Amino acid sequence: MHPILARRERLFAYVLAWVPLAGIQAYLLALPGSLSWGEAAALSGPLALVYAFLCLSSFYACRSAPLTRARTASVLGVHVVGALIAASLLTLAGSTLASLLGSFPAFSTLPERFGQAVPPLFVLGVLLYLLSVTLHYILLSLESSQAAERRAMEARVLAREAELEALKAQLNPHFLFNALNSVSALTTSAPAKAREMCVLLSDFLRRSLSSGERTLIPLREEIVLARQFLAVEQVRYGRRLEVEEEVEDSLLGVPVPPLLLQPLVENAVRHGVATLIEGGTVTLRVEKAGDGVRIAVENPYDPETPAPAGSGLGLSLVRRRLAAVWGRAAELEEGGDGKRFRVAVVVPPGRPEEA
Repeated sequence: MHPILARRERLFAYVLAWVPLAGIQAYLLALPGSLSWGEAAALSGPLALVYAFLCLSSFYACRSAPLTRARTASVLGVHVVGALIAASLLTLAGSTLASLLGSFPAFSTLPERFGQAVPPLFVLGVLLYLLSVTLHYILLSLESSQAAERRAMEARVLAREAELEALKAQLNPHFLFNALNSVSALTTSAPAKAREMCVLLSDFLRRSLSSGERTLIPLREEIVLARQFLAVEQVRYGRRLEVEEEVEDSLLGVPVPPLLLQPLVENAVRHGVATLIEGGTVTLRVEKAGDGVRIAVENPYDPETPAPAGSGLGLSLVRRRLAAVWGRAAELEEGGDGKRFRVAVVVPPGRPEEA
């Protein structure tokens, strides 16, 4: 659709812009002295209105003849021909209007004297048409730029969604592999615990699958998933694994990607508590961090214990998911003091599109 006719405010501004142009036209018609100011004004008002809508047709010529260096001559030719035709139609409309006005006593001599006003009217028609061509090329350029921005934004959104889906697909098998190994280890040594672990694992998977269908979930739901995961692991490790929480309830509504904490608590158990004979306590902490929220998982560890193969996968997944959702606005902090290791996710306030 025509970009000016498509929006009411644009059409209003376009028509309003023709008011001073009608005044210029009246001045040029009266300037030679052949027409009075009253006659010039009577002609210019209707002619400006008609020509304003006639010049809208230049949009279709502009769209069919885009500006390129290779086609400069042909494009210029198209618009020169269009300007001559439009100016001729303007002159014809002026002659017709002058004849109609000649039926009134006040304008009885206007038709005979209108011929002297044809040259300035024709020249003005050519210039106004070319001005309209310039305006329409600007509008086409703006629309093209906006369309390119929309396509680029859609591409970024689709790429981000695809990356999130790929990361979630990569995350779930990683967790299942470790969980099923734990169940397998318990089936011979503690069958009752293996059954309990299967029930807890089933509940965890049911909740995680329903949460995984969404791009973001409230932090409170993510905390519940972390608790369920740790409950599964507590069946395996018994008293060796203790869990503590230091959570500010006012922060539990913050949106986060589902299963964001699962790799962190899994690493806390696998690479921390599991390496110590006496076990230890996994602490889950949620607190303010400036304008954002810090979600931290702490665990005891033995700094002399070598890291098992694939130990960096969980943190890599978390880091990539944070980048996919928030870009550089989110952070992943990690470090240890020789006794306790701490991994923290810092997310900005609000939803990712607001951050």
